[in-house]
Amino acid sequence: MTSRERIQAALEHRQPDKVPVDFGGTSVSGISASTVYKLRKAFNLPERPVRVVCSYQLLGEIDEELMEKLDCDCTPIMAYKTMFGFRNEGWKPWTLSDGTPVLVPEKFNARYEPNGGVFQYPEGDTSLSASGYMPEGGFFFDAIIRQGDFDEDNPSVADNTEEFVRISDDELRYAQERADYLYTNSERAIIGGISGTALGDISMVPATWMKHPRGIRDVAEWYMSMASRQDFLREIFDRQTEIALENLKLYHQAVGDKITVLYLCGADFGSQNAPMCSTRLFDEVYLPYYKRITAWIHGNTKWKVFKHTCGSIMPLIPSLIEAGIDILNPVQNSVVNMDPQELKDKFGDALTFWGGGVDTQKTLPFGTPEEVYEQVKERISIYNRGGGFVFNTIHNTLAKVPPENFLAMLKAIKEFR
Repeated sequence: MTSRERIQAALEHRQPDKVPVDFGGTSVSGISASTVYKLRKAFNLPERPVRVVCSYQLLGEIDEELMEKLDCDCTPIMAYKTMFGFRNEGWKPWTLSDGTPVLVPEKFNARYEPNGGVFQYPEGDTSLSASGYMPEGGFFFDAIIRQGDFDEDNPSVADNTEEFVRISDDELRYAQERADYLYTNSERAIIGGISGTALGDISMVPATWMKHPRGIRDVAEWYMSMASRQDFLREIFDRQTEIALENLKLYHQAVGDKITVLYLCGADFGSQNAPMCSTRLFDEVYLPYYKRITAWIHGNTKWKVFKHTCGSIMPLIPSLIEAGIDILNPVQNSVVNMDPQELKDKFGDALTFWGGGVDTQKTLPFGTPEEVYEQVKERISIYNRGGGFVFNTIHNTLAKVPPENFLAMLKAIKEFR
């Protein structure tokens, strides 16, 4: 099979010739730029700065040379803009905290404070208040909460939906050009996506890309609103969904069915120990809007819908299936009540598990190469049965992962996929 055929088979729950593999296909299945640099050295690839394709998480580009080494079966349409609101273009040199040379977008205007921390700014405008911060020695940014005053009894839906607008013609042209190029020049499956389709994604709530965000933008206040302002959330999601559907139509006109997977949403619903909301709350507040979006996608395109949610979410999975989700990521088996075999037995006919291949909290960064190898072998043996599996680590591979552990993972994939 070609890579595109292999991914398609897995998504249709047919047994592919071998397990499909993803490294870098999405913002939640990527690799830290620092680790990408070390991997290039381990493979004796030409030494050069790594392009940072996610300025928020500082993920590195998996270029064609490295894709070949990693046996990647899918490739992304790089995000048009960063989480800080500036374009992914005009690359310039920068250096990570561990000395890794990278290339960042031209409006990546990091400012250092005396203690070594780094500030980042919305749209790269340093005349504004910073919207991101990375402490000294860090490898990714955190959002800075910039919530102003708001009417607690009557919060404004308009304020919390001002970022949801029609997709620009420039972004549509970019998506069309990239989809055409990748479809023609690669046999890999293409992953696309647009902003505005993530319902309540907490990483989006602080609006790091907006110069003057209004409304509820504090993480704690948003989570409290899930319990105390459910009608308010429904109004937000209703407005957001209307705009998302119009933008999906425009996006489909631009890329057609050249893309195989649409990255829909990164809203997390699980903690380490349990879901972060009840099934009732999810079904009443979130489910109707997911269903409206996925119904349009499934009715008008051949795309499969990719949903990311970390954590212990076993009780919510039937609702995710009802919501029309085709792909579940990152499949966090290291948390409570997320046993791989139970997940496969219960939901393997309905969901494609995209991830779950190795634990990135403990095993990959802190285990021995032998422990990594054995875990990957076990996970493939469980998830590969009958298709419905794309190998990836559990969420992004972070910095400081020993290269020998990553190579042990690749060795197991090659031998058992």
